[in-house]
Amino acid sequence: MSTHNRPLRKIQSTKSTSDNREVRKVPVPSHRLTPLKEHWLKIYTPVVEHLRLDIRFNVKSRNVEIRNPVPDDEIGSQHLQKAADFVKAFVYGFEVEDALALIRLDNLFVESFEVKDVKTLKGDHLSRAIGRLAGKGGRTKFTIENVTKTRIVLADSKIHILGSFQNIQVAMRAICNLILGSPPSKVYGQLQQLSKSKVL
Repeated sequence: MSTHNRPLRKIQSTKSTSDNREVRKVPVPSHRLTPLKEHWLKIYTPVVEHLRLDIRFNVKSRNVEIRNPVPDDEIGSQHLQKAADFVKAFVYGFEVEDALALIRLDNLFVESFEVKDVKTLKGDHLSRAIGRLAGKGGRTKFTIENVTKTRIVLADSKIHILGSFQNIQVAMRAICNLILGSPPSKVYGQLQQLSKSKVL
């Protein structure tokens, strides 16, 4: 048995969580199970050691379950929300190191939307729009991330953005313009103007 599977089994628990201790469940899609196993210790450690919460992976329901060990604890409830946001961000596809910022900083959020929320596209048109967002070798996505100080995950037609509220809005505007057909050069120009005017 490989070593990175062990922590998952070690914390399996059959104890009932039907008491008044708060529990958050984060469903894990099948394509994120392997990354979750590989990075489990990096996820488990900050939740248990820094936030003082219980965490386990429920193999049957494929949920990461996070529990506040102290009943009716207000600080624990805040920590529970941070931990759930952190795990969700990882499940969406963000790197553990990027997702950890949600635990360390208070003013960060994850915003998710779909390409079809901006414009109804199908087949090749949808593929081309997603290609425009990524850019050659990921250059467009990387540029938007750098200028807006955000992190972006393109998961098929879903887009997830991690950052401060203001920076997410700017990144979303740039992404929406690309989806609607604006050339990347025009979007770059708008972003550069924003960064020069110290909006970001």
